[in-house]
Amino acid sequence: MDLRLPRVRGLLRRPRRLLAAGAAVVVLAGAGTWKAVASDDAPRVRRSDRVMSVDGVRLDTSYFTAGPAGRRPGVLLAHGFGGSKADVRQQAEDLARDGYAVLTWSARGFGRSTGKIGLNAPDGEVADVSRLIDWLAARPEVRLDTAGDPRVGVAGASYGGAVSLLAAGYDDRVDAIAPAITYWNLADALFPNGVFKKLWAGVFVNTGGGCARFEPRLCRMYERVAQSGTPDAAARSLLQARSPAAVADRIKVPTLLVQGQTDSLFPLGQADAAAKAIQANGAPVDVDWIAGGHDGGDLETGRVQARVRAWFDRYLKDDRRADTGPAFRVTRTGGVDSTDGAAQLRGASGDTYPGLAGGRRTVALTGREQSFANPAGAGPPAVSALPGLGGLGGLGGLAQLSSLGVGVSADFPGQYARFESAPVRTDLRITGSPTVTVHVRSTSDTAVLFAKVYDVGPGGGQPVLPAQLVTPVRVEGAGAGKDVTVTLPAIDHEVQRGHRLRLVLASTDLGYASPAAPATYTVSVRGGLLVPTAPGVKTAAAPLPAWVWWLPLAGAAVALALLLTGRRRTAAAAPDPALAGVPLQITGLSKRYAGAADRYAVRDLSFRVEKGQVLGLLGPNGAGKTTTLRMLMGLIRPDAGEIRVFGHAVRPGSPVLSRVGAFVEGAGFLPHLSGRENLELYWRATGRPPEDAHLDEALEIAGLGDALARAVRTYSQGMRQRLAIAQAMLGLPDLLILDEPTNGLDPPQIREMREVMIRYAAGGRTVIVSSHLLAEVEQSCTHLVVMDRGRLVQAGPVDEIVGSGDTLLVGLAAPVPDPLVEKVAALPGVNSATRTPEGLLIHLAPTAAPTPAGTPLAPAPVGAPAAPASAGTGETPVAPASVPEGTFVPPDARVAPAPAVASDAPAGAPQVRAGRPDTVDAPAPAPVGTPMAPDAASAPAGTPEAPRAAAAARLLAELVRLDVPVASFGPHRRLEDAFLTLIGGSA
Repeated sequence: MDLRLPRVRGLLRRPRRLLAAGAAVVVLAGAGTWKAVASDDAPRVRRSDRVMSVDGVRLDTSYFTAGPAGRRPGVLLAHGFGGSKADVRQQAEDLARDGYAVLTWSARGFGRSTGKIGLNAPDGEVADVSRLIDWLAARPEVRLDTAGDPRVGVAGASYGGAVSLLAAGYDDRVDAIAPAITYWNLADALFPNGVFKKLWAGVFVNTGGGCARFEPRLCRMYERVAQSGTPDAAARSLLQARSPAAVADRIKVPTLLVQGQTDSLFPLGQADAAAKAIQANGAPVDVDWIAGGHDGGDLETGRVQARVRAWFDRYLKDDRRADTGPAFRVTRTGGVDSTDGAAQLRGASGDTYPGLAGGRRTVALTGREQSFANPAGAGPPAVSALPGLGGLGGLGGLAQLSSLGVGVSADFPGQYARFESAPVRTDLRITGSPTVTVHVRSTSDTAVLFAKVYDVGPGGGQPVLPAQLVTPVRVEGAGAGKDVTVTLPAIDHEVQRGHRLRLVLASTDLGYASPAAPATYTVSVRGGLLVPTAPGVKTAAAPLPAWVWWLPLAGAAVALALLLTGRRRTAAAAPDPALAGVPLQITGLSKRYAGAADRYAVRDLSFRVEKGQVLGLLGPNGAGKTTTLRMLMGLIRPDAGEIRVFGHAVRPGSPVLSRVGAFVEGAGFLPHLSGRENLELYWRATGRPPEDAHLDEALEIAGLGDALARAVRTYSQGMRQRLAIAQAMLGLPDLLILDEPTNGLDPPQIREMREVMIRYAAGGRTVIVSSHLLAEVEQSCTHLVVMDRGRLVQAGPVDEIVGSGDTLLVGLAAPVPDPLVEKVAALPGVNSATRTPEGLLIHLAPTAAPTPAGTPLAPAPVGAPAAPASAGTGETPVAPASVPEGTFVPPDARVAPAPAVASDAPAGAPQVRAGRPDTVDAPAPAPVGTPMAPDAASAPAGTPEAPRAAAAARLLAELVRLDVPVASFGPHRRLEDAFLTLIGGSA
C-alpha cells in the first residue's frame, strides 16, 4: 500500500512528459552528475544528482535550476510516505523554470537513501533538512539573507508536509512553507481520543516495508499497541515528540495549509490545530480545503500548484503583486458533469479563516435512551471509511461519493443507537465540526463509541455519511454513567431542505480497535446537535458555460444554411395494403457512413418477418446489425432501399413507429425513482394517453413482481434489463426490437429474458432480437437472418439453417485411436476430422454438382435385412444400401436425417415463414436395396442437398470399411457451426 497521494503520488502535479529513459545516474557521496532536462519551452532545466552523507546516512538528492546565472530563492520539496524524490521531480522542474533553485531528496529508508525510518524524528529526518539547507547556502545560484542563511521555502504532502512544518520549527532559516494533507499531531491522528486507528497504522508499517525498516523503538511501540488495541502514554509521547505540535510556538513563517476533505487519516481538524497555533505566533496563514485526500477524490493539482507558486512568489521573491488567494477556501461538489461523469467542483471562500465552530446553530434531536451491544471480538464491525481503498471507488473515491448523495457506509443492527432531527426547513450548509453532549453508561468500566452524523433523504432511503468520516471516543469510568461532549468530524456538506440529520453512536468500526470483551452500552442525548455554518464563507457564482454564447450564433448560422441549401422533403411513399398484416419487410436496404465511400455498413439487404415470429438477427461485429435496427427505428436514413412496417414506409417520425417498441444500445433510468415511477415518467414523455400504456400487461410479461416499488439503484443487472424490456413493451407494440437484451446477465437471468421474449411473441406479436449468444438464440428464436459485412447471408427457420452445413457428427460405440482419425481425415471429400466428447466431428469439402436422380450411390448387399427406425430419436437406421457387400454393420448404428432447406420468398427477399419447428419429422426408413444416401429422401435430385447427401453416403461406407465403430451418423446440429460456416469461419 502506497501512502502517497492517489493519481499523483507526489506533492501536487502529475508528470507531463517523460525524460530520456534509461539514463543511469552514477553518484558517490559528495559527488554528482549534471544533466540538462529537455523541455518544449525555455528555459532549459539543469539537474544535478548526488548522494550526500549525513551522520552516516546516505541521502539521494537532485538539484534543479534553469535560466541565466544569478541568485534566486531556494525551495526544498519533500515526498510522501512510501515514495521517493522521483515523485516530486515534475514540480521541481516547474519551480526551477519559475526562477527557483529546487532541491529534492529521498527521505531516510525510502528510494535509494539509507537509514531507518524515524517518522520525522528531530535528530533524524528533520536534522537532514537542516543539512540540506546548509548545502543550499553554499550554492552560488541561491539567494542569501545573510551568510549561511539562504532564502528558502519548504513544501511537501503528507509525510513531506509534516517535515516542512517541523523544519520551520527547528530551523529559523526557513522563510515560508506550504504543507499539504498532513498531520499536526501524529499521536492524535493515529490515536484519536485514545482509540487506536488500527487499519491506517497497519498501512503505515506495510508501506514502509515492514516493522524492521523503522527505528527499533517505533517498531516496539507499534507491536505493543497493535497487540493490546489500546495506545498507552509512552506511545503517545513517542509520536507527539515527532509532531509539528511539539514545536508549535516556534513556527513563525508564512504558511499555506492545504488539507483534504476526503481524508480519514489526517482529517481537517489537523489543519485547524496548525492554523490556530501558527496564527497565534503572528505569522500569515491561509487555509485551503481541497476535494481530495488520502481516501481519494480530486486533488485539484493544477489549482493548488499555482497557489503554492504564488505563495512562494509573495514570501520568497517579495513579489507583492502575487495573488496568494483568499484567507480561506473550500472546494464544494456541485453534481456530476453529464458529458464525462466527472464531479463538478466550485470554490467558496472567506476573508478570514472561520475555524471549525463558526456560526453555530442548534438542531434538535429526538430519541429515547437506547441500549446496544459491543459484540465479543468487536465483530462484525461497522463500515465508514475504507483506509487505503477509498481511491478505488468511482468518481475519484468512495468518500467523494457522499458529496454526490451516494451512501456507502453500513451499521449492524443491535450495535448502535440513533437520534434524528426533524426535516430541515431550508438548505443547511455545515462547515466545520458539529458537537453534541451524550450520556454514556456501560456494563464495563470503559466504553468505546464511534460517533457520526448522517444526511437522510425523504423516505428514509440509504443515508449518506459525509466524507465517510467518524469520530471515535473512549469513555473511561462509564460504569457509573458519564456525560461526554463529542466533537464530530469536520466536514463541508449541504443538507437539502426536507432532509434529516441522524446522529449514530456505534460500538464498532472497521478502521479502529474496539474492546474485544462483550459489553452493553446505554446512551441518551443531552440537548441538540450544535452545527457550524461559517456564514462568512460564500460560494462563487458558477461561470456561464461557453456554449451559452456560441450556441445561439451557431444555431442561427445552421438555420441560414438550411434555408439557402436545403431541399424540399420528398413525399412519403403510400402505404401498401398487401403488406398491412406483415410486421416488417426490408427491400434492397443500403447504408454507407461518411468517410467510408468504398465500404457499406449495409448493402442490398432484403428479408421479411411474419407475425408470431421471434427473429434472431445474427452476424459478427461490423456485420451491420445495429445499423439495420437504427434504420428500422427511423433514427438514421438509408441511402437506398425501403423499410415497411405493417405496409407503411419508415422515416424519422413516422406515425407507424408508435407500433414499434425498441431497446437498443441500453436504456437509462433515474436511480432514485422506483421501477414503476420510471416507466410512468417515460410514458408521460411520449404524450400518449395513460390508458394506452398497458402498463400492467407489460410488467406481467417482464415479471418484475414486487421489485417495481423499489428504487432502480437497488436493481441487479438482470432486473434493469427486464425493466428496459418492460419500457420497450409499453403500449404493447406489435413489433418489439431488442439489441443484446441478455448482455451482462448470468445464466438464470438469461433464461428469464428468453421466457419474456417467448411470452411476448405468443400473443401474436413479433420480436426481433440481435445477440452474440448463439446457443441462446437457438433456444429462443424461431427464425434467423444471418448477416456478414453488411449483406444477407441466409434467412429461414432456425432448424433449416442449423441443418444446412457441411459438418457431420459420427457417434462412436467405442474410442478410436489417433491413426484411425488421421485416416478418416485423409479420405476423399473430407477437409478435417476432429475427436470431440460427442464423437468424431467431420468437415466435408465443398460438394460438386448434384448427382443425377436414381444413380446408385453404393451397391446393395444381397438379402440384407432392413434395420428398424429409432422411435422418437429423429435418427434413421444406417441404410444397408450404403454399405459395401460383405461389410459388417453394427445393429444399433443410426443416421440422423438432414432437414430440407427451402424458401418460397421471391428472389432477393427470402421470406422467413411463421411457426417454430420444435421437432423435425424423420423420413421413413429406407427400403432394403434403395439406391440412395441416408438423407437423400429429403434432398431431391438437382437440389444443393443432393451432392451433400451423396458425399455423406460415400463417407459412411468408407467409415465402415475402416472399421470405425459407428453408433450414429448425421449433421452436426449446432447453430455455432452453421453460423461460422455461413460467414466463412471455422468451427
